[in-house]
Amino acid sequence: MKPDERVGTALVLFPGALGDFVCFFPALEELAEGRSVDLLARGEYADLLPPQIAARSLERYEVRRLFAPGAELDERLKAFYNAYEAVYSWMGSGQPDFVRHLEILCGGKLKIFPFRPSRSRIPMADYYLSCIGAMPSDNLSTIQPRHDGLLWAERFWEEQGLRDSSVLALAPGSGAKEKNWPLEFYRAVAEWWEKDHGRTVVLLGAVEEERAEIGEKWGSAILVRRLGLAQVAASLSRCALYLGNDSGITHLAAALGVETVALFGPTDPVQWAPRGKKVTLIGQRVECSPCTHPIMKRCPHRKCLTGLSPDVVLDVLRNKASGAAATGARFLTRWGAEIKVRFTKNPEEIILP
Repeated sequence: MKPDERVGTALVLFPGALGDFVCFFPALEELAEGRSVDLLARGEYADLLPPQIAARSLERYEVRRLFAPGAELDERLKAFYNAYEAVYSWMGSGQPDFVRHLEILCGGKLKIFPFRPSRSRIPMADYYLSCIGAMPSDNLSTIQPRHDGLLWAERFWEEQGLRDSSVLALAPGSGAKEKNWPLEFYRAVAEWWEKDHGRTVVLLGAVEEERAEIGEKWGSAILVRRLGLAQVAASLSRCALYLGNDSGITHLAAALGVETVALFGPTDPVQWAPRGKKVTLIGQRVECSPCTHPIMKRCPHRKCLTGLSPDVVLDVLRNKASGAAATGARFLTRWGAEIKVRFTKNPEEIILP
């Protein structure tokens, strides 16, 4: 069922970070079926969008003003929101004034939803689709690298001597350091790959650069800092294999169709497993995992990740590098992608010996 059959332009307000946005992407594609969409989100997402979707920053007067008294009387806001045939918001559902102002300004055209589902274990992509009345599909949404990003990656590969190499991409960071596999384990993986297979590219964002030690002791691996998303997407698309934490870059790699190995510790893979046709999840069963965000933040041991040895991860990566079948069992997810995991009788649990 299409959310709206009318031809025109819809406005979408979405406040999430990169991982949230990649999970939201299938719903956004549905909303853009047969019409244009203006997306108010992080401006950088424009680097990942098809032509019929225009991304603008949420940091604008027409959004900030909604939280202040008298917003429903603001002529500038009236003109802005009246221009759209439909408005969808995953922002501000818990703010009564925001909701009331937006409802008045949109004149019945507004559909507003919680940013997170009340049932915490529903996969995020399924949740966003359900908001607009769409069902999960066996046809996976894929993000296509932009032409300018591909041109940049072509030059970068040439400059770094990567053209004839099998390249492993590592993203050792995430939005929360508690979700990160130990840095020394990533370095062990990089050393193995450089010795036995090819070259390694380490992707570092602004958060990772704040931790000075993350940029040290990588041997001959190539460190790449603060790329735009168009460049990140194009770089990932050229790599033979990707390894990362539960992070936005991991979701992006999976959505690009890259052979992706994702490491899960405190977060719930049922809710947050990246979607793609070439995704492998690795985790370790401990009594407290997955855990809530407050518990994750004050965890004294982080054994769900510190106890996940490089040998286990290297075993999976060796199989990937050789083209062999991954160790462990398999199951087909509801959205049709094959995710290879190690589990016992419950396929929702990722368990290692």
